[in-house]
Amino acid sequence: QVQLVESGGGLVQAGGSLRLSCAASGRTFSSYGMGWFRQAPRKEREFVAGISWWSGAVTYYADSVKGRFTISRDNAKNTMYLQMNSLKPEDTALYYCAAESTGRGSPRVSYGYWGQGTQVTVSS
Repeated sequence: QVQLVESGGGLVQAGGSLRLSCAASGRTFSSYGMGWFRQAPRKEREFVAGISWWSGAVTYYADSVKGRFTISRDNAKNTMYLQMNSLKPEDTALYYCAAESTGRGSPRVSYGYWGQGTQVTVSS
């Protein structure tokens, strides 16, 4: 079992940067694959980025964020991060942290644990 709490969202101008954090509780955080998802108003929730359990050896990104966002994790701190650069208005959404038990962090696995979300708003 793992509990997840996101932080770091806010309002930023287009072209700016934000760093999201996801703090996890539970002794087995390091064995979970982790991911970031987002949901904009009137849109489906979508995968943003994922990272495998073994200290970030494998990462996945949605095409829309490749080259701009970087996912990382610090297993010693039970924390995952999403560095978001060159933000665009279309990045505006509620961003969720999620965990899955296969350890792969792939967009094709089922994520069973979710945080409450942190709002990111990018103004033009």
